[in-house]
Amino acid sequence: MEQKIRFLTFTPKKMHEVQKHLTLTEHGYLGYAVIVNKKFWDGLPADIRGQLEKAMEKSTRYANQIAKVKNDEDLELVKKSGRTTVYVPSKEEKATFRAAMIPVHKKMEGRIGKDLLQAIYNDTGFKAAN
Repeated sequence: MEQKIRFLTFTPKKMHEVQKHLTLTEHGYLGYAVIVNKKFWDGLPADIRGQLEKAMEKSTRYANQIAKVKNDEDLELVKKSGRTTVYVPSKEEKATFRAAMIPVHKKMEGRIGKDLLQAIYNDTGFKAAN
């Protein structure tokens, strides 16, 4: 599920009161990890693991819905403040930005792992060939 988190720290920190320009590049990815001891997890009955996985999926979906509403409200607050000009790049500009980042991805592949990078591409819909 794609989530465009924009203002988790922008409005509470009142950055829009001093920052004159804001470009919505949507270049970041905000993800959370649930980490548990493998031995403990594997020791749980399969039905319990399945219930926990469903609960995590449902709560993640709900949290993303809440975040979207808050982010949309915060964006409107920034726009209405009149202190910050909000720029939304065109589809072509975003494509140029993505293409410019591919060499960085390639450079970091050895550090973060090709499999993880591909998983992020898959989860976010990023097409490295574009």
